Amino acid sequence: MNIVQKISTGITGLDEILDGGLIPKQSYLIQGGPGTGKSTIGYHFLQQGVKENESSLYISFGESNEHVKVNAEKLGISLEGVHFLDLNPDFDVTKDFEPYSVFSPSEVETSSIFKPIVEAIDKYKPKRVFLDSITMFQFLNQDPFQTRNMALSFIKYICKSGATLLMTSELSEKSTEKEATFWVDGILTVEFTDSWRKISVAKYRGSDFRSGYHAFKINGNGFDIYPSLKPSQYSRTFFSDPVSSGIDTLDQMLHGGIEQGTTSLVTGPSGVGKTNLSVQFMKEAANRGERSAIYSFEESKEVIIRRSESINVPVRNMLDKGFLKIESVEPLSYSPDEFSKMVRQDVEEHNTKFVLIDSLGGYGMAVREENTLERLHSLTVYLQNMGVTTFLINETQSITGTLEATNIHASYLADNIIFLRYLELNGELHKAIGILKKRLSDFERSIREFDISKDGIIVGKKLTGLKGILSGIPEIS
Repeated sequence: MNIVQKISTGITGLDEILDGGLIPKQSYLIQGGPGTGKSTIGYHFLQQGVKENESSLYISFGESNEHVKVNAEKLGISLEGVHFLDLNPDFDVTKDFEPYSVFSPSEVETSSIFKPIVEAIDKYKPKRVFLDSITMFQFLNQDPFQTRNMALSFIKYICKSGATLLMTSELSEKSTEKEATFWVDGILTVEFTDSWRKISVAKYRGSDFRSGYHAFKINGNGFDIYPSLKPSQYSRTFFSDPVSSGIDTLDQMLHGGIEQGTTSLVTGPSGVGKTNLSVQFMKEAANRGERSAIYSFEESKEVIIRRSESINVPVRNMLDKGFLKIESVEPLSYSPDEFSKMVRQDVEEHNTKFVLIDSLGGYGMAVREENTLERLHSLTVYLQNMGVTTFLINETQSITGTLEATNIHASYLADNIIFLRYLELNGELHKAIGILKKRLSDFERSIREFDISKDGIIVGKKLTGLKGILSGIPEIS
């Protein structure tokens, strides 16, 4: 079996989606509406050719060479070394105007367009050609049959010359754009929705690819793509040994601790101590020389530091020694794919063993996705496959009353569920802790006292002799 040696598009995330890049000497179409980033992909494609000492040619029907270079530079992309063929009509229609009389407009325009293209291919012998855009063939000839033959001849000539061809096209109902999808070997579709910019592969002849939608951003680095997370593609060998919380009574409730590589849901009302309880496990991880990461959608890094140090958790020391990372995530700032990539890089580049996502509600708001649970499920499965112990914080709406694990039906994501509750006893507010679920071992069914002091977290005696604890208003039994 012959292994095809692919070429890079110049965009790491796109190469990942395309299973390694583009097959040489084939034709590819980038389709999308105005301003969706089609040309930017072409800029990266040509820039990569220059980096690899390949001759690259930009054929433009719409913009001047100077305009293209300026636009690319604004995106941090240099087209220095790229050859340009500017076929943009550059004349004053009010000066020396004479209508075509002997030949039809299509015959005159077609001959004038293809001659410089052939000359440029013969002169530069490019390995990469970017045409912006194929839509112009529609205007050069209004006859659909002639337009089709013209475009197919162009595509065949470029690829036969030994070049890989990339073209742009507007998404429309015109016959040219619709038929063009049958002429090429691959199709990329770019969209700009209310939430995120998205890219997908509609066709890739001769190669596998990653299906579905993938988020991307256009910024000072050009085109950044965040491939959707496929957790089955990642794994790491690890042992599912229980890890200690550093609190004897809590470890006793958990029958030894929380197993490595599991996902724990810590649920309860606001201010009850959910984040502090999770950070306790990270404190113990640091004592073992293991690294943790906190992704906070609710609080700033400084708030987490001050609050943790007020209960005897040396967060600054953990940060300074590289045993902890705290990332404050701004609302509405990340797509699910981009956030997953951030977590992935931290796990794979820094061997992070513990991850805290605070909170589920904040995550849903930040990523602005209807399928929040599906995305979160992919992320937690990935973390499990990599042996990462994960904590998900869920804030329940009610201070007391009927116990519910989550407000968004996310309890199926968790291997372990730890709940914290407020109790009213003799006119005073108290706290309690209990275990609802533990998938890999048995656990203590009793509910215990829970408190947070300047010396740290305290898990106290069993609350025996009381009934109705889960309602928040217990009675002496």
